[in-house]
Amino acid sequence: MEEIEGTSRQDKAKMYEKRVDNIMNASQTHLVVATLLVTVTFAAGFTLPGGFDSDPNSTNKGTAILIRNTAFCAFVVTDAIAFSCSAGTMFIYYFMAETRRSSKDYTEMYPLLWKLYNDAIFLQELEMMKERFSKLLLGEDMSGSGKGVCTSLAISNAITNLCGKFYFQTTFVVFISLLLTKNRCVATIFGQLWRLEPLPQEKKSMWRREMEWLVAVSDHIVELKPSWQTFHDGSKLEVMTSRPRADLFINLPALRKLDNMLIEILDSFTNTEFWYVDQGIIAAEDDGSASFRKAIQRQQDKWWLPVPRVPHGGLLDDTRKQLNHKRECASQILKAAMSINSITLAEMEVPESYLDALPKNGRACLGDVIYRYITSEHFSSECLLDCLDLSTECVALEIANRVEASIYVWRRRHHPRPPTNPNRSTAKSSWEMVKDLVVDGDKRESLAERAENLLLCLKQRFPGLTQTTLDTSKIQYNKDVGKCILESYSRVLESLAFNIVARIDDLLHVDALTRNSSVPTGNIINHKKVSIPYSGTPYRTPNFSPVPLISPVRGERTPFLSANSNKLTGRGFGVKRVLSNYLGCEAKTKNSGNGTSNKSSDHTIQSPELYLQAGKGLRSIDR
Repeated sequence: MEEIEGTSRQDKAKMYEKRVDNIMNASQTHLVVATLLVTVTFAAGFTLPGGFDSDPNSTNKGTAILIRNTAFCAFVVTDAIAFSCSAGTMFIYYFMAETRRSSKDYTEMYPLLWKLYNDAIFLQELEMMKERFSKLLLGEDMSGSGKGVCTSLAISNAITNLCGKFYFQTTFVVFISLLLTKNRCVATIFGQLWRLEPLPQEKKSMWRREMEWLVAVSDHIVELKPSWQTFHDGSKLEVMTSRPRADLFINLPALRKLDNMLIEILDSFTNTEFWYVDQGIIAAEDDGSASFRKAIQRQQDKWWLPVPRVPHGGLLDDTRKQLNHKRECASQILKAAMSINSITLAEMEVPESYLDALPKNGRACLGDVIYRYITSEHFSSECLLDCLDLSTECVALEIANRVEASIYVWRRRHHPRPPTNPNRSTAKSSWEMVKDLVVDGDKRESLAERAENLLLCLKQRFPGLTQTTLDTSKIQYNKDVGKCILESYSRVLESLAFNIVARIDDLLHVDALTRNSSVPTGNIINHKKVSIPYSGTPYRTPNFSPVPLISPVRGERTPFLSANSNKLTGRGFGVKRVLSNYLGCEAKTKNSGNGTSNKSSDHTIQSPELYLQAGKGLRSIDR
């Protein structure tokens, strides 16, 4: 029996050694293959086709020449994936070989490996923080040649782009950042918020962590105020004490509170009664929303968004009340963010480049029609907007740019004009010249106030109007770091709140149509093969072009900069004829035989001739 047991032990030992040898051979083979894969992928990553841009005058110096090629970007991503997988395979098989070669138990090393993994993640975050602050210090100019943007604009772009940053794993971030220095692959943290669902935990933690990094500079922005310091002997000394700047002390905690409230609203959409389906597919169930096609028609301009679906019969009353409550909360947050953003933009200095590019007079800014009406004696902003074609946001934005430019044209010309010949005596006395200048300044201030009133009414009609040319110029040339943080942070929250309200409105619209519909339909909605339009969301980074006064919507020079452009474009009907008829309505009444009245309305005058005479005095100052 002992001999049999000894033989069986020897057989087991031989089988174990044979199995260990097989594993060793397999691990060595896989180790060689994995090493070759690592070498090939690493070499392919740094031996890029086409090489790098070596032009010293190029702004993309040091980046790959084929960086804007889609196929090349796909190659870089797949190469990074192959590199990470092969490197991981190499270490796994090496560890297997060492485990089988030794008789020790390596299970005790698992906590150590887990600790090393956490340390690697921490080092990754540390490197990301170093990279982020390096970009801020270099002004987004990675060549270090001093051609970067100012610090405030770099922080503003970083906060804005953080909403579009995707969290890669360690190897992907390190490898791709070496290849794509300036043009990183990005996805979305918030984006356009296609669905009402909680934000993933990793994106949420990334957003809060990196926002703390970017906003941390505000802790050191202080203002000095005089105060009295009392010593032990009772003597007093006036000293300067530092305290947080007033606008940051008030608005930054408010923005953080609004940020947390928006994330809480998104986190509340768990175990919902509704769901989403992509456009272009048929519903799996026959008793789904009866208004699928009508919901698509509501989103024709945003066909890429998924369509919300609700159960047959609509949502429950409690769910509908909760949605309305969340919509109201998001709407109030939107108003608060818009208020902070508008106040911050108003406090920014107007750049000199914007003022230098303005036309010489208000007529060139507004065009003949609006200029004639705004200089008339009887002016009404609401009546003028009613007569204009404001069917599209692009037209409204163009008018806003013109009116805003005219305000600064009229207010910058308060200074007296230098005389053409200083040595020549003038017929007017000094007092008469001063009096004319005062009257001229009062008239210009009156015109500027009318233009401000018109701009305010226009923004009230279009509360979601995108940034004007002046706003983009202020953001581009702003030097105040504190204001840039407030502006970009509020703009991001404004966009997120706006998207939440829009998605809730879409859901309530589908619910209302479902409850009012009796015949369910299951039509197939085909995709529209059109390109996705350029994002016009409020939080997008403005297109900072070296050419001043570029329209942020069309990317074209605004018409009031052209010497031959005195009329508004894109009108659906004759604005001049409508205004003339509107202003001369009493003259028509007189010709028809009715009694004349010496009292004119607040918005009309008796005839176009009198209308021209009424505005003659105001227009003469603009020549």
